[in-house]
Amino acid sequence: MTDAYLDSPPLTDEQLAVVDQPWSARVLVTAGAGAGKTHTLVRRLDALCGRDDPEESLTAAEILVLTFSRAAARELRERIARHGERAQRVRARTFDAWAHEVLLRAHPDGEWGSVGFDARIAAATRAVEKGALETGDAVPPAHVVIDEVQDLLAGRRELVETLLDRYQDSCGFTVVGDPAQSVYGFQIEDPGERRDETGRFFDWLRGSYPDDLVELSLTHNFRAATPEARIALAHGPRLRQVDDPDEAGTLYEELRDILLDPANATGPLDDELTAGSLRGLTDTCAVLTRDNQEALVVSDLLHDHGVDHRLRRPLEERPVPHWVAELLRRTEARSLTEERFRALIAEIPLPHAPDVDALWPVLRRTARGAGRATLDLDRLRDAVADGRFPDEAADPETARVVVSTVHRAKGLEFDRVIVLAPPTLAELHRRHREMLDLPAEARALYVAMTRVRHDLYHAPPPELPHFRRTGHGHGGRRFLGSWRSYDRFGIVASAGDVSRDDPPAHEGDAVATQTYLAERVRPGHPVVLRRRHDVPMGLEQSPPYVLSHEGRDIGEASRRFREDLFQVQKVNRTWDPWWPDEIHELRIDTLETVAGSTASGANAGLGDRGVWITPRITGIGRYRRTRDDEGQRT
Repeated sequence: MTDAYLDSPPLTDEQLAVVDQPWSARVLVTAGAGAGKTHTLVRRLDALCGRDDPEESLTAAEILVLTFSRAAARELRERIARHGERAQRVRARTFDAWAHEVLLRAHPDGEWGSVGFDARIAAATRAVEKGALETGDAVPPAHVVIDEVQDLLAGRRELVETLLDRYQDSCGFTVVGDPAQSVYGFQIEDPGERRDETGRFFDWLRGSYPDDLVELSLTHNFRAATPEARIALAHGPRLRQVDDPDEAGTLYEELRDILLDPANATGPLDDELTAGSLRGLTDTCAVLTRDNQEALVVSDLLHDHGVDHRLRRPLEERPVPHWVAELLRRTEARSLTEERFRALIAEIPLPHAPDVDALWPVLRRTARGAGRATLDLDRLRDAVADGRFPDEAADPETARVVVSTVHRAKGLEFDRVIVLAPPTLAELHRRHREMLDLPAEARALYVAMTRVRHDLYHAPPPELPHFRRTGHGHGGRRFLGSWRSYDRFGIVASAGDVSRDDPPAHEGDAVATQTYLAERVRPGHPVVLRRRHDVPMGLEQSPPYVLSHEGRDIGEASRRFREDLFQVQKVNRTWDPWWPDEIHELRIDTLETVAGSTASGANAGLGDRGVWITPRITGIGRYRRTRDDEGQRT
């Protein structure tokens, strides 16, 4: 193969060795941080689609590309558009999106949009095992490409193993990973199970393909452009092998000492000098935190100091952009030509300029109309309702500053990175005791320090409020309390806290509220949950709360929120819960298109498609009483 891509970075010998493998090869690539793996995968896909010998070339439909996040899938698609010649039609999908497609093919009547992530993955695994990819016009994959395979754990690992087992005689693969960046073990609560999962997929590959597994490496770093950005890289090879807690503790302390060099220090994030530098950024910057609690507090601080930013949401959340509802609301037609689609999109007020050239073919593939080059709007509505809206059409992340946990920043890179100063080894032991996973802590710190292109800084972590959680494990609602078990000061918002059952309607006018949402409400805007009255909505629910933006009603609290608020406020069996008059310091995360009852939409004057815009909220809500028990202002 010759390197004839004039506008594309030239390939190293290591990269060429990956790209030139035949489509039937079983290839495991170990790629360190910043080793150019995305560029290598793009050129690998191009080579798979462009062999001179038809027997050695694949079509786009025969190649399955899976990623862990929408951001990673979007980056791969954008790189294909820039540097791919023959792979333009290859689709990169998240595990969740692909699992959903498999389930809709195997069980088209199932309501898979309402099923949880883990249950969808498990059901898709069973469907693949039973031949779901061999029914109708389905094309079983001839080659599977997966990035970040070190994070294949539990359900997703079983899905991939089932897929490769099913087609072991007819399917090649190219999988890329780096054990030094394996940081998702925390999703498995039992320490023994977590240890068993670490490296398990690598072991499975080597055991399943002992004679024909091709193992290759990418060792050159392309990301780090400065000495400051390269300081953690030497620890990567050591972290790939580490499983001993003592050795991991040593590596953790070495990385921590490197990061906390006084030359890399920046001020507290609530310091005006630090905030001012972030407000004036033209490059990209990530503030990386150890966990979600730190991320929420940092986001609050940045909002208080006027720093425009985006708080990265969980990878499995896939909100449909609000312009879809506006598009459907602005026409009664059943189909659209490309010209009419472009005209309608241009009318919708958006905070960013959409890439219509990229959107149109993606939507057409999802909801192809009967006429030539038309979009079927009923099919588009069904794609929203069924959870099939394509990841490729999701809103881009345009904020220059991103607040993220280290785990949610995996696979991404930024010009500047600020890492919150990690705790000492002694502090980790004190906080987590027998649950402490030192190899994972060392790998997470390594991942944080290798996201940067130019400038790496550390900042003191903010003081955290006393977070608590209802129930046991990770499933309960987080709230603000204190060392006293009965104190309740606030509640942490989550994605499903605003009702989707009916269109939001200020003073009964849903049409005006949809216009207000589209034109006036933006991510980061402050909102308040205000109690309508004192009567609970059910036996184990709070009273109703309305979501208010600048004094205007833009939504209702969902049943799930009311049930969770009841659980938070029901301190014990004998105490009657008290209900805050208002919940402040919440923010708009995004506006999303939701599909509900067609009757609800029609009764509200929004047409007969049953779609509308609903706000999604985030943040740490603080309770406020407008009057105390004696009627005095508080």
